[in-house]
Amino acid sequence: MKVLITGIDGFIGRNLLTHLRERADVEVLGFARGDEPALLAAHVAQADCIFHLAGVNRPLDPAEFKRGNSDLTQQLCDALVAAGKNTPLIYTSSIQADRDNPYGQSKLAAEHALDALAAEHGSPVYIFRLPNVFGKWARPNYNSAVATFCHNIARDLPIQINDESAALSLVYVDDVVRHFLAIMDGQAVSPGKVEVEPVYTTTVGAVAEQLRAFRASRSTLITEPVGTGLVRALYSTYLSYLPPESFTYEVPKYGDPRGVFVEMLKTPDAGQFSYFTAHPGITRGGHYHHSKTEKFLVIKGTANFRFRHIVSGEFYELQTTGEVPTIVETVPGWTHDITNIGEDEMIVMLWANEIFDREHPDTYALPLCP
Repeated sequence: MKVLITGIDGFIGRNLLTHLRERADVEVLGFARGDEPALLAAHVAQADCIFHLAGVNRPLDPAEFKRGNSDLTQQLCDALVAAGKNTPLIYTSSIQADRDNPYGQSKLAAEHALDALAAEHGSPVYIFRLPNVFGKWARPNYNSAVATFCHNIARDLPIQINDESAALSLVYVDDVVRHFLAIMDGQAVSPGKVEVEPVYTTTVGAVAEQLRAFRASRSTLITEPVGTGLVRALYSTYLSYLPPESFTYEVPKYGDPRGVFVEMLKTPDAGQFSYFTAHPGITRGGHYHHSKTEKFLVIKGTANFRFRHIVSGEFYELQTTGEVPTIVETVPGWTHDITNIGEDEMIVMLWANEIFDREHPDTYALPLCP
């Protein structure tokens, strides 16, 4: 399949191109700003699917709205008619097509040209009236406020917000591309107006606050809930704006004669992750918990775990090594310790189900008898 992308060097175009390059069944034809009209016609004659993403949204001269949006779209329609093709065409319009401004008027005119193409020549046309699209590679101070906020906050630069309560409707670029590919692959999507889901409804101030929380998490070690929804998409977007020198950050390390203890990550509702080391012969622990639970994973060395029930006195011990990944859980009401019984330094990963609270640690010393 040959796929034409107009605006191939733009924000959405680059994301779509990256996804298409991952497929062996697609050859991409590109058209960018400054290319000759003859190249557009030549690509249209070859294309099996067209993504019309090119457009102008912040020109120096308002007349460029017409040239870059409605006029270019008409040229594309004319090229399809001249080639005698009914190629599926996906167009990125804007929710501003309903608004009385030069940009919205030019996008609406482009839609009308595509509607005429569909009505008069039977071309399947899919029009996406997109709200604010965000994601990696959007240009700061151009494509969206999210891009600008991410760029500045990642660099400790100030951001300007005129109205923190201003409503903001957002769609994530990966979701846009997913809808695009579904149409290209012939999945059941009817021509006409198409909506991208999900649409996230938030405010300008809430987005800025969330991005600042991402930055702060490097010092607090408390992560945001970045696994689903808008927070997931914003976090991926925020990280994409980090300069390479900010790809790393240090976390605190606490050392004593036994070894070191390092906290890696804390969560508001699912505990924290850390690791510790122990020199040969060193024992760590010797305490119990009422409610706190932990998971230990020896990733290097050999460990002996001991448990004793604090009421019945029942005793249990076991050994694990880094060679066989084995999770050992601590159980409330059992005092426990871990000893490095190997000849080399032992390294152990540790997850606790709650963030350590120095005021209420739920950790009570009770050494195990030999």
